[in-house]
Amino acid sequence: MNLLIKQARLNDGEALQDIAIDQGKIVEIAPEIKDSAKEVIEANGRVLIPGLVESHIHLDKALIADREPNKSGTLKEAIQVTAKLKPTFTEEDVYTRAKQALEMIIRRGATTVRTHSEFDPAQGFTGFNMIMKLKEEYKDLIDMQVVAFPQEGIFKAPGTDKMMYEAMEMGADVVGGIPYNDAPANDHIDLIFEIAKKYDKDIDLHQDFADEADNTSIEYLCEKTIEEGYQGRVSVGHLTALHAMPKEQLDRVIKKMAEAKINVMPLPATDLHLGARKDEYNVRRAVTPIRKLRDGGVNICLATNNIRNAFTPYGNGDLFQIAMLAVPVGHLGGADDLPTVLPMITENPAKALGLTDYGISVGKKADLVLLDTKVKADAVIDIPERLYVIKNGRITVKVDHHVSILK
Repeated sequence: MNLLIKQARLNDGEALQDIAIDQGKIVEIAPEIKDSAKEVIEANGRVLIPGLVESHIHLDKALIADREPNKSGTLKEAIQVTAKLKPTFTEEDVYTRAKQALEMIIRRGATTVRTHSEFDPAQGFTGFNMIMKLKEEYKDLIDMQVVAFPQEGIFKAPGTDKMMYEAMEMGADVVGGIPYNDAPANDHIDLIFEIAKKYDKDIDLHQDFADEADNTSIEYLCEKTIEEGYQGRVSVGHLTALHAMPKEQLDRVIKKMAEAKINVMPLPATDLHLGARKDEYNVRRAVTPIRKLRDGGVNICLATNNIRNAFTPYGNGDLFQIAMLAVPVGHLGGADDLPTVLPMITENPAKALGLTDYGISVGKKADLVLLDTKVKADAVIDIPERLYVIKNGRITVKVDHHVSILK
């Protein structure tokens, strides 16, 4: 066999296990495996989890906060600043920044990422081309799903509709959209479904990113999803407007979302930073109601969104920090709530992204992370060092005195 992990903790209160890996797959799990292996990792009771899944990030516009700041901290200015900067992006610039951001998340345990890559008539496919290049170059280190994303809208930016089709022909994995930044929103959604059905691709929308709930399209999206038979294939990021809905309306919406099997990616680092900027007192969290959605049967996936740009002027690509941030923000620190958080950066986004060979069981792909903690229940609150990252059965990241990515 290629690799043997000895005495790892898979679950609290259970016996430690050895995990045998060969040809990129988990081939045996047992309390003791005596077969020899080319490489052996002594876990010594530390927690082993499946690889982290970064389900919503923008690699192409990472690390530009120093070029022109978002002084108001509002969503409106973030969009304006980024739109101003995008025409100045060169392929080399996007490639260098996106590569740096990609390596940030790899060394912190991500083995799969879904990145939104934007284009419009002003910048063309400059960024998109580089993201597709990185997808190929880093395929042995991380699986990448690329979302064709029209940040500036489709109808508002004439010519973008044609580019959406072109992006799918160029190899985009997912059809993206942004109904709240286009008009009319329902027509935007209809076009996204038209494209998705043509190419048989999943859908991932920036949805109802607002402080108020007076102009949402989430209910129409649910109805459209069911009508088109796309249950489980539609994901939405942000969805912050739900926090402003009165209980009766929110309950109705959550029920529809559960029926449509909509996946939700709360983005607390961004949404806390941009949201409720006009509140002068009793300032709201302005994050989608994570607990209520979870309790209503909606699949919740915590994600990073942006790293050091006008939307989020901080971050280092660590999903554990995002998860820890979500604990107080979403009131997820209770004894019954905390165990539901780790799955929000592992199993839940794996389900949303359609990863059928994910998890720690015999026959699954060996995408694994060994954490420097011996209690799984404390994995999120410890924000532990990722001692080893394993991709397709091969050690890709290990921590000695310093972190290194092994290509």
